[in-house]
Amino acid sequence: MSPTLPVAHVSLDPRTGITLPAEDPELLTLGLRDLVKRWAAAKDLPPMAAEAMTGADRKAQALGVPGGRLMEQAGTAVAAAVRAVAVDQGRLGHGPILVLCGPGNNGGDGFVAARRLAHLGLAVLVVFVAPEAKPGTRDGAVNWDRLANEPTVTRIHAASPRDLAVLGQGIEKASVLVDALLGTGVRGTLREPIRTAVEVIRRAAAGGVPVVAVDTPTAVDLTSGEASEPAVRADLTITFHRPKAGLLTRRGAALAGKVLVAPIGIPLEADRA
Repeated sequence: MSPTLPVAHVSLDPRTGITLPAEDPELLTLGLRDLVKRWAAAKDLPPMAAEAMTGADRKAQALGVPGGRLMEQAGTAVAAAVRAVAVDQGRLGHGPILVLCGPGNNGGDGFVAARRLAHLGLAVLVVFVAPEAKPGTRDGAVNWDRLANEPTVTRIHAASPRDLAVLGQGIEKASVLVDALLGTGVRGTLREPIRTAVEVIRRAAAGGVPVVAVDTPTAVDLTSGEASEPAVRADLTITFHRPKAGLLTRRGAALAGKVLVAPIGIPLEADRA
């Protein structure tokens, strides 16, 4: 497989010195314990709120780090975490990996993860959950389109609760379910079809399917840790750059499960208030 990103850019995270996920040749072979060790320095960084993370992301792009590169790093980290969970629980190859993706960049991270998992020869079912026909961000749309060229990826557009109800039948056959519906931008009551997608995730979890959340379990606020209902309860949450304040609160931690913090290469200058 040829590298997705150009070679001529920094491959180490500036805050931790950790090799960035998309440049780490061993990452997609590691178990969960090894991933914890790999990214330990990132988890020890000071926590940040959702607004600070959004600001750091924007500043990084203003400093010349493309949003697509940040998404590639994040999605690759998600793929590594999902594979590790499947291996550790003896579910790799048990059934397709199901990735539920929203219309924003959180969903884009899920699309990248799906592509990376497909490159491992795994069957992946990717569901774009939104009334719109296309993701709402440029990088998300690009990565959704790229999945059309992956032979082991099945793409589904779920525009309504009815579409998701059909998907929910036989949900327990999935090996792992990835919640990439909503990230730092979640506010207030969930709207359809996201709300029904959360119910599908909860049904899968009740059937024994492990749930991996991207950045935060859907409906859990990354600043306060408070959650609207329904909310996703994850077995593992992979968040990015630095720990998030909301996932360290009692409520947030209970819904996030085990938390991994993956570096994505945000420059030091972008991380300053």
